[in-house]
Amino acid sequence: MNARPTLDAIRRAPKVLLHDHLDGGVRPATIVDLARESGYGDLPTTDPDNLRTWFSEASNSGSLERYLETFSHTVGVMQSTEALTRVAYECAEDLAKDGVVYAEVRYAPELHTSTGLSLEQVVEAVLDGFARGGRDHGIRVGTLVTAMRHQARSMEIAELAVRYRDAGVVGFDIAGAEAGYPPTRHLDAFEYLQRENAHFTIHAGEGFGLPSIWQAIQWCGADRLGHGVRIIDDIEVDGDAPRLGRLADYVRDKRIPLEMCPTSNIQTGAAKSIAEHPIGLLRRLSFRVTVNTDNRLMSGTTLSEEFMKLVDAFGYGWDDLQWFTVNAMKSAFAPFNDRLELINGVIKPGFAQLKWSGARPLA
Repeated sequence: MNARPTLDAIRRAPKVLLHDHLDGGVRPATIVDLARESGYGDLPTTDPDNLRTWFSEASNSGSLERYLETFSHTVGVMQSTEALTRVAYECAEDLAKDGVVYAEVRYAPELHTSTGLSLEQVVEAVLDGFARGGRDHGIRVGTLVTAMRHQARSMEIAELAVRYRDAGVVGFDIAGAEAGYPPTRHLDAFEYLQRENAHFTIHAGEGFGLPSIWQAIQWCGADRLGHGVRIIDDIEVDGDAPRLGRLADYVRDKRIPLEMCPTSNIQTGAAKSIAEHPIGLLRRLSFRVTVNTDNRLMSGTTLSEEFMKLVDAFGYGWDDLQWFTVNAMKSAFAPFNDRLELINGVIKPGFAQLKWSGARPLA
């Protein structure tokens, strides 16, 4: 029986996550603990349940200032090696509990140096947490080191990505406000990474439109697009035959992965609702779409819940969810053999069992 996916069944499906921010997924109880241990006194409340509610309300207020304030608190308590290692370990545990078998989690090392840690100490602390969390909970986690696009440290961070790529750093990213900070400002870092045969993704097409996507791909050579929602601006929908512009055509033809984060996109105004999210049309047109969480704390979500929202909005079945998952694994920065092994040995068998078992619990 090819049963309609339920949330409980989706949680058991072997999933892949490519776009998740470490500082956007900290447990509220951990934030309270770390604030107490470090002397961080700016939390709006020290009750974990109330803090979770505060993060949700601040993230859904429609105010960018309040939304950004949420990160000042998570980053504020992530300023020691112990804190970074704990948050990374718990991230691996939380993702594994949600059925994620492979994840790429990103963070900006430069944001965690305010009490004296070096960039290298930050990277090594996070890698340690993910290595232990991965071993204990049966999940593979690669990290992406992110440079802030409004700062001037992207070359330093790119060099970090290359230095630690055999230790668990699988790629590089730039993040932050798109408007006024085009990816071409960091062209030297991207050219360096290309010369070093290193992987990178670029946040583009979320807060800004097609020029950001065009620069990320054609000037900077991005392997993937973080969000990429605004590629929809280059697609003319007229009846049943949408017409693709040159850039949209190129993105689809080249199979450039789109790291889409539906709930987050609604919070930031990149989409009005799940039902109106461009992911529906882009999936129908067979773009290389992947489904992601972005910031699990701020969006109050998990990857399973993102999938469930798409099932409810678009009537997706197991074949669709497997398609998104295989897309993500194909697009991961893990070595080819590892990707193939997970697709053929874990993902496809796992989905097949759920699809044809009436979604009974896996043995």
